[in-house]
Amino acid sequence: MATSLLRFPPPQGLLRPLAVPERLLLGPGPSNVPPRILAAGGQQLLGHMHPEVLQVMDEIKAGIQYAFQTQNPLTLAISGTGHCAMEAALLNLLEHGDTVLVAVNGMWGQRAADIARRLGMLGTPGQHHPGDGHLPLCFMQGLVRHKPSVLFITHGESSTGVLQPLEGLGKLCHWHGCLLLVDAVASLGGAPIFMDQQEIDVLYSGSQKVLNAPPGSAPISFSKQAREKMLRRKTKPPSFYLDMGWLANYWGCDGEPRRYHHTAPINSFFSLREGLAMLAELGLESSWERHRANCAQLCKGLRDLGLELFVKEEKARLPTITTVRVPEGYDWKDIVAFLMDNHAIEITGGLGPSVGKVLRIGLMGCNSTSGNVDRVLRALRDALRCCRRSRL
Repeated sequence: MATSLLRFPPPQGLLRPLAVPERLLLGPGPSNVPPRILAAGGQQLLGHMHPEVLQVMDEIKAGIQYAFQTQNPLTLAISGTGHCAMEAALLNLLEHGDTVLVAVNGMWGQRAADIARRLGMLGTPGQHHPGDGHLPLCFMQGLVRHKPSVLFITHGESSTGVLQPLEGLGKLCHWHGCLLLVDAVASLGGAPIFMDQQEIDVLYSGSQKVLNAPPGSAPISFSKQAREKMLRRKTKPPSFYLDMGWLANYWGCDGEPRRYHHTAPINSFFSLREGLAMLAELGLESSWERHRANCAQLCKGLRDLGLELFVKEEKARLPTITTVRVPEGYDWKDIVAFLMDNHAIEITGGLGPSVGKVLRIGLMGCNSTSGNVDRVLRALRDALRCCRRSRL
């Protein structure tokens, strides 16, 4: 009787087997997932309050502390991507009337300013030229002029390929009574960062870059000063799901018995745990050096092809994502499509302020190998030969 009420048939696409092509992902993320992490994510599901899952969460916390180089007790993984961690950091730290000063050196500074405005905070952007790794004097002056509660900056700006220097910035912020919030989604594990030594108050990243896990979990950590600011809030955070008080308890960060907050993505946690384990086994210094060496090899190869690097200064280049100017006489879309169609390699065009200006090539985690550098350079040489547009 009930079937007579149906008006729509089953979707034909769902009646066919799932088909996923094999591709080498050399864009700005996600990265290819190695077999060990795939196997971890394919384990049988457990309950989100089972002691075995809580043990995995404790191991994730320890792995994040190692990767971040911090002893902060309030360290965990958000059940969401890096965007989710960005929003969680801002909405927990800030209340209405607070000011956040945002370093806009690419797409992610723009996003942080947008989120702050949506939350009703006073977001003040500090403009920063794409491709430039130097912190401009006018931005430093913003601390004095705007007296922000939080300063946001992106360590590895994936839209421009810039690695932002952080030395002295935390100390400067604290001198002005300001907390330092750093986005390390694209840089964690690929470039040195020292949360405690650099006096970073909130640091977050993502699972799908150097950690080579599927997207969906985001490591984050809060300093003692940041935690104290959250405890002094006059109002509750506007999101229950991202309320750090609840999340701190679920992750065992507050010394109280753990309580149910949300049904966590258990298998994503299994994958993240293995990604952190692989980073720990390799060692941070070895991982930093591998990314540096392969980035240098890629940059030399790109120059040998006659291409111009977008970030001029070597020390300002993000080791995980290299940006190169689109050569004259070419359309970036043609080059990207050629590599995908003929070589099963993903690279991407620009994002935000670099749209139409650059090609972005990512070498992250297990994808950062000398062999992959050679492979993408051969594919680009082929593309440059085949994709040049004839002049009218």
